[in-house]
Amino acid sequence: VQLQASGGGLVQAGGSLRLSCAASELTFSSYVMGWFRQAPGKEREFVAVISRLGRGTAYADSVVGRFTISRDNAKNTVYLQMNSLKPEDTAVYYCAASSDGGATMSRDTYNYWGQGTEVTVSS
Repeated sequence: VQLQASGGGLVQAGGSLRLSCAASELTFSSYVMGWFRQAPGKEREFVAVISRLGRGTAYADSVVGRFTISRDNAKNTVYLQMNSLKPEDTAVYYCAASSDGGATMSRDTYNYWGQGTEVTVSS
């Protein structure tokens, strides 16, 4: 199983980025997909999650109204659209796949992780 995250970069505060995560060697539509992030010196934290068919989503309070998670099961890809970025959004962003039935926010329920893509927001 491979999860390949991309789309990170350097952006000014208020700007936007779209992260992508392409999955291979798994039945993509059978997995709940999540995005997590880890800032320097901090623990990895939940950002957003989307259900298997994309009908349900959930977000961390800190990104509600600014970030949108979506998925395209035909392309085995999950996205994270990030708008109105803030310096505190600076982190390495990881996509993850969970075989758990619910739209989980817990790191422990994710079976597979991508390698991460770095997002830096300058003030």
